[in-house]
Amino acid sequence: MEMATVRHRPEALELLEAQSKFTKKELQILYRGFKNPGAAFFQECPSGVVNEETFKEIYSQFFPQGDSTTYAHFLFNAFDTDHNGSVSFEDFVMGLSILLRGTVQEKLNWAFNLYDINKDGYITKEEMLDIMKAIYDMMGKCTYPVLKEDAPRQHVETFFQKMDKNKDGVVTIDEFIESCQKDENIMRSMQLFENVI
Repeated sequence: MEMATVRHRPEALELLEAQSKFTKKELQILYRGFKNPGAAFFQECPSGVVNEETFKEIYSQFFPQGDSTTYAHFLFNAFDTDHNGSVSFEDFVMGLSILLRGTVQEKLNWAFNLYDINKDGYITKEEMLDIMKAIYDMMGKCTYPVLKEDAPRQHVETFFQKMDKNKDGVVTIDEFIESCQKDENIMRSMQLFENVI
């Protein structure tokens, strides 16, 4: 069997199929993309495990016009659910399953986890600003030439005020989900990638 040749042997496809929202065939395609040279995202990792530096290098290829290092760091931490410093095929599949096929609630939970940088169960204004700055850096100056330096801060101020319903200086997961569900733009973006695989 093809999968026995890799150093990191993923869980049985049946188990991943049960845990994720992918079919067995889709998982086989994803796995080939994860380990084979020439395949998109994990081409540099034939072992089936990606460390943060490699993840950043690969991710930077998708955003050559900007600096994606910081955003890739936050994204890596969101995919690395067991916090062992690497993203395995299983980690990747489970994250992708939520982002592509999850319910709105699951996607919003995943997004909350991304913004909750220190994983204390709350999003602070500083955490939201860190993510927003990372996104602006990644998109690059050429993409948004007219934006002022304080654009991320203004964006966060507006958004944070909407989300922090009880004005206690932090956003809980309930406040986050409720605010996002009431925002048409956010809800449209949540549906965007649902059926790409």
